[in-house]
Amino acid sequence: RLETLEQEEQEHLELSEHPVERRTHMVSHQHGMTVTKTLQEGEAEPQCQSFSYSQAELRGLLPEGASLLLLRVLAHRQAVPPNLIFPAIDTKGHLCTSSY
Repeated sequence: RLETLEQEEQEHLELSEHPVERRTHMVSHQHGMTVTKTLQEGEAEPQCQSFSYSQAELRGLLPEGASLLLLRVLAHRQAVPPNLIFPAIDTKGHLCTSSY
């Protein structure tokens, strides 16, 4: 049984002298998980949003790191089981589904 305890993701873009930095921090706790999204555009103050999800909502969660691992396993096996759907967290920090 694998479980995500903590995950950090960072993206930095240089767009014509207007840098954009996005960070996502996910941390598991006894009641579920908290996702914090931070966006900083240029010299502006960073904008932060946090979302909390219960363990029931996240049952079977497939975060970005686990998704990459699963894709490698599926590629190695050269097969994708039908109706392979997992809860995931989108780029805005909201709960969604991911299907393969």
